[in-house]
Amino acid sequence: MKLFTQTIRIILLLSVSIGMIPSCNQEVQLPFEVVNHSAVNKIDQGDFSAARTFIRTQLAENTGLTDDQRKGLEFELLRMDRIELDFRATEEQVLEFIREYYPEVTPDDMLRWEQSRALEVMTIDGTKRYFNRAARNLFRIDREMKEVWAAAHPRKVTAGSGETSALDQLNMKIMDDAAESGELYVQPVRLKIMQAVDVDADVVPAGETIRCWIPFPREIPGRQEDIRLTGSSPEDHQLAPPDALQRTVYFERTAVAGEQTHFEVSYEYTGHGAYAPVNPENVRDLADPEALADFLKEEPPHILFSDTLRKLSAEIIGQETNPYVKAQKLFDWIDGNIPWASAREYSSIRNIPEYAIRNRHGDCGIQALTFITLCRLNGIPARWQSGWEFEPPDNSMHDWGMIYFEPFGWLPMDVTYGLRKTDDPEFRHFYLSGMDSYRLIFNDAYSKEFFPPKTHPRSETVDSQRGEVEWSGSNLYFDQWDWTFRWELLED
Repeated sequence: MKLFTQTIRIILLLSVSIGMIPSCNQEVQLPFEVVNHSAVNKIDQGDFSAARTFIRTQLAENTGLTDDQRKGLEFELLRMDRIELDFRATEEQVLEFIREYYPEVTPDDMLRWEQSRALEVMTIDGTKRYFNRAARNLFRIDREMKEVWAAAHPRKVTAGSGETSALDQLNMKIMDDAAESGELYVQPVRLKIMQAVDVDADVVPAGETIRCWIPFPREIPGRQEDIRLTGSSPEDHQLAPPDALQRTVYFERTAVAGEQTHFEVSYEYTGHGAYAPVNPENVRDLADPEALADFLKEEPPHILFSDTLRKLSAEIIGQETNPYVKAQKLFDWIDGNIPWASAREYSSIRNIPEYAIRNRHGDCGIQALTFITLCRLNGIPARWQSGWEFEPPDNSMHDWGMIYFEPFGWLPMDVTYGLRKTDDPEFRHFYLSGMDSYRLIFNDAYSKEFFPPKTHPRSETVDSQRGEVEWSGSNLYFDQWDWTFRWELLED
């Protein structure tokens, strides 16, 4: 990327100097590579006003752009809007939160945290703006501030904490049942789900059709089965095929002036826990790499084998050759070096693993995509999986994945749940080849087309957990509608 940037700059300078490209005061007909580089550079430098002016000028005057290139530039305009929504906190608001737990905070502290990226901040058009959850994240990322928070908040034991919990007890039973039965999928649970979307009144002109996609579970033999749709509003709907990699149920309703527009689906399903006791001595090289080629390759824009990741991978892996031990090393590194923290919207991030390595924090999806990319870079097939997680009585959206070891096949993994705090070495890596029973799976890949296809760019360009809404005029972003999710455990 650095070489490409330097090359583009040289081309621009030479082209302007010999008259191939007019100066900024003349009509501009730049090639798309130059246009896109210039737009991205302005955005990444926080010069949003200049970027917007430049992009709109190109869209209006550059007749050499293809439809796809125009869509790409139009999305850069959306990206800036979304970044600004995510970065609305002022310095005083951030300081007010920090002082509640750390009254002695100084300007030097703030500068140190910003430089270490523990405090996420951007300068947009000359104004310093903090990520909306930057203050809370500081106490998740910075080691000293984590201790400050822990002293003020006696820690609640949760599944993701790595401590002994009710869910860990279930996972130990999953291990025992898998060993006794010889089966991968065990410990079934039956759950009932209701998910709804309510579009704000008057964000769509009255009489126009609102299109809505709500996530719906995938049929996965052994893992997630017996899915029964029990109701919907409106009754008319289109259910995506069972093999859709990001499965949804689709609705349409007509907007009514002054009224919210409601969409709802309810269903039941049975989910299973999983565990395979992987002994590294039994793991072999892939018998048929070509059959798994889709899960070993780069997958832009997020799964890319950059120089940054290649260098990091070499530092983590060293001379190790065993695929499972490689995966363990990568899993352990992310567990120890990329702490969980609330994340900005994925559509505002150009490359998620690069973001994770640069900022040294991320939420579950950021951790999962980083692990998947590093695994593929090392010849270990890995893929995305996501939906919802439950730890009665709690729940949340969640991302994890699947990993392939020969001869064990595809196994679930969750790098966010990470290493368990135990002296048992096998259970310590439970989430590298196992999964609890309390998962709801919507997605088996990222950024896949919906059924029926969306016309406008998605609000969430990577994942699909909350839903998506649009009308003929535009996409409706998350600030224009609300979502509701309720669940009930039917069988224990």
